[in-house]
Amino acid sequence: MNPIRRNRLIWIAALVAAAGIAAAMITYAIQRNITYLFTPSEVLRGETGAHARFRLGGMVSANSFQRAQGSLEAHFRVTDGDAEMPVVYTGILPDLFREKQAVIATGRMEGNHFVAEQVLAKHDETYMPKEVADKMGMAHKKHDVEIQAAAPMAETK
Repeated sequence: MNPIRRNRLIWIAALVAAAGIAAAMITYAIQRNITYLFTPSEVLRGETGAHARFRLGGMVSANSFQRAQGSLEAHFRVTDGDAEMPVVYTGILPDLFREKQAVIATGRMEGNHFVAEQVLAKHDETYMPKEVADKMGMAHKKHDVEIQAAAPMAETK
């Protein structure tokens, strides 16, 4: 084989190998940072991995919020209408965090409770993330709960 062709072939093979390694590293990094949204019912059915990091979405159950005096550790329960999941979070909760309001917590299961690393509360009166709204809508249909329509937004001229 001609030495020039051999050198070109070596360079092309090296570039293809480098591109393959870079693609594999990017895929691995993306997979580690993906967090799927699950409701308490899905978690209790075992649809999450044993040590997987995921988002838990639903409503904060009424009369479930507890915080020890002088502590940042909060305990509350998240429900989707079918099941409730106990959640433990250490930190400052968002200002809009309240019982009977939509919440998304990111974390993982430890035993029979969810340990949250981050808690996000709903933004305003009509906001709910699409994934949570879809899953809550299915629970509402299952339990024959009347769904309230959101107020239309006023148009500006």
